[in-house]
Amino acid sequence: MAKNHRKWFVAFATPYLGDDPIEVSAGLGDYAAEWLEHAPRMTVTEADPDRLLALKERFSANREVAIRELMLPSEITAEHSAAVSYNVLEHIEDHLGALQTMRSLVRPGGYVVIVVPAFPFAMGPADIATGHVRRYTKKTMREVLLAADLEIERLHYANSLGLIGYYVSTCLLRQKPGPGLMVKFYDSTVAPMTRFAERFVTPPFGQSVIAIARRPA
Repeated sequence: MAKNHRKWFVAFATPYLGDDPIEVSAGLGDYAAEWLEHAPRMTVTEADPDRLLALKERFSANREVAIRELMLPSEITAEHSAAVSYNVLEHIEDHLGALQTMRSLVRPGGYVVIVVPAFPFAMGPADIATGHVRRYTKKTMREVLLAADLEIERLHYANSLGLIGYYVSTCLLRQKPGPGLMVKFYDSTVAPMTRFAERFVTPPFGQSVIAIARRPA
């Protein structure tokens, strides 16, 4: 339902995709389908068997998409132009090992693009129910990126109003995120308004941490 939100967040990674990106834990492929408009070919991965099957069904007719099973962390190596991972690291106990895997998936000079949920104070029942083991700040994200031997190019918060709404609805009101009027209102009104405002002002807080890093050349 959150099409405007997705297009907003798609744009964070688009300039860094290059000619052969890989998405780590692609879910049902909604982001990948958008990024394929900007990359000549792409690899999508999943660890969950049902989602892996859904990806194969969705992209079966597209020869430019390769589909792979991948569990993080892994010893796999590759030469992709970029590794993109949205809302994945917060599920993984060994997030340093996961980032080291993503580093090994890209060629020297290639990008690693990460989006994760922000601020531990917003950890609530909805996070726990969806398997989150942590939320990040810019400081904690910077620390783990540097530990993974990645060079940080950009690191910032995004979706300031989204954080406020998420905290109130899930932590104070104990609501579960999902389809409904609140999501429709957020996507039709709040997300476009926040995206426009954050084009001019980098917010001091947000629902997500956005990280753009590179494997050293």
